Amino acid sequence: MSLAFLLPAGFAALAALALPLLLHLARRHEQKPTDFAALRWLRQKPKPRHRIRFDEWPLLLLRLLLLALLALWLARPVLSGLDDTRPWIVVVPGVEAAVAQAQAKEPRMRLHWLASGFPALEEPAPSGTPAIGSLLRQLDAELPPGVALTVLVPATLQGADAERPALSRTVTWKIVEGAMQATPAAAAAPLALVVRHEADNERGLRYLRAAARAWQPTNATGTAAVEVGTTGAPLPAPSHPLVWLAPGPVPVPVVQWISAGGTALLARESTLDGVAMTSVAWRDADGAPLVEAAVHGQGRVLRFTRPLRPDAMPALVEADFPRRLRALFDAPVVPPTRVPAGDYAPVGGGAAYPVAPRDLQPWLALLIALLVLVERWMATRRTRSAAP
Repeated sequence: MSLAFLLPAGFAALAALALPLLLHLARRHEQKPTDFAALRWLRQKPKPRHRIRFDEWPLLLLRLLLLALLALWLARPVLSGLDDTRPWIVVVPGVEAAVAQAQAKEPRMRLHWLASGFPALEEPAPSGTPAIGSLLRQLDAELPPGVALTVLVPATLQGADAERPALSRTVTWKIVEGAMQATPAAAAAPLALVVRHEADNERGLRYLRAAARAWQPTNATGTAAVEVGTTGAPLPAPSHPLVWLAPGPVPVPVVQWISAGGTALLARESTLDGVAMTSVAWRDADGAPLVEAAVHGQGRVLRFTRPLRPDAMPALVEADFPRRLRALFDAPVVPPTRVPAGDYAPVGGGAAYPVAPRDLQPWLALLIALLVLVERWMATRRTRSAAP
């Protein structure tokens, strides 16, 4: 255990200790002499020398202590060496608490769930799928060096990332009975395409209609594959993709719709001022770009680089055109997180982090506040004589 000060310059405030001393010297009890007639004829004797005398020693000492503690608080004291070195057992949700408690060979072991905040095992099992790798790395960084760590896991893990955790300590990895709740895969909802085109100009529309119908399940009924309208028709919700086939500048309402989170696919002839295409979302077999992309506000802008004619864009009549078009609007694919527990055991070689020392400032602030109350009571009590 060692005491350190993060800001030793704060001890310069100790110079303020002279203030209570001066106040008590300047405000001592005043002694007023009383003249007696019979004493006026007596011979004057030399006055005794004045001695430095302080009144109300308890109050003076308390004020000196307050100023000393304030200087100590300003120096920001921290205490290290009080780390809890008890062994840890962390349990992945899906393992029964009774099974985990049976693994505790010593009563001093600390048992926690491997979840956000590392709740105690006595609390109910956390819901949801924990990020196992991230939580193990966090726990390894927060525990003091040398603390033994045991992890209890079921045979199959959910919520694993793509890299085995590399920790700074050797971990006891135990596979026990239990099963994590599998996260159901979200079914891809049928995507309805919204197309807005110039009046009396339906060039390329039939290719988009055919692709949108190919997205629909074979048994889907009552769901429109594509919703077509002219440029004056209302815009869809930002959750539906929009294909804008009108040439010229994109209207302001459409720009605002994109900024609010919508995804719009523009024709080659459409222009959007202030937005520069920064990436390529679709290339042909020769590597030439077919669709460019950019981010605008909270949404995305896509734009064909060629007219929607088979002679200019042969991909329109290829078999995988519906799939490639759908990929422009699909969300990024979530990587798999299911892995056998035996293949996810942590490895060594991770960086070790020093344990942060314990900050004593909050405790000193509480002590100073209590002493201030005591000082005010002593300075204002009625039984006190006239003094500082």
